Amino acid sequence: LSNRINNFPSQLSGGEQQRVAIARALAKKPKLLLCDEPTGALDSKTGKRILDLLQTTSHNFKMTTIIITHNSVIADIADRVIKMKNGLIESIEINENPKLVKDLNW
Repeated sequence: LSNRINNFPSQLSGGEQQRVAIARALAKKPKLLLCDEPTGALDSKTGKRILDLLQTTSHNFKMTTIIITHNSVIADIADRVIKMKNGLIESIEINENPKLVKDLNW
């Protein structure tokens, strides 16, 4: 995105806007990061890169990262999976062996 540094948000694609938003959030090194469909506007290759960045950053900086998604494949990288239905918690599962993003079957 470095070639787009002087562009306004309206001049960026949805995926570019999404990547900029994630980069800005990570730059602040928050203790809690909420990600609503972080791969929603991205192709699968870029989506995996973003998830890998989130997973690595979360572990390296001891950051709690909550990913809200409809993509059930992403659950395999989580330490804990909370499934909701009709606004209510349906189940909470502890994942003893979270996968690395590179091992996901996208």
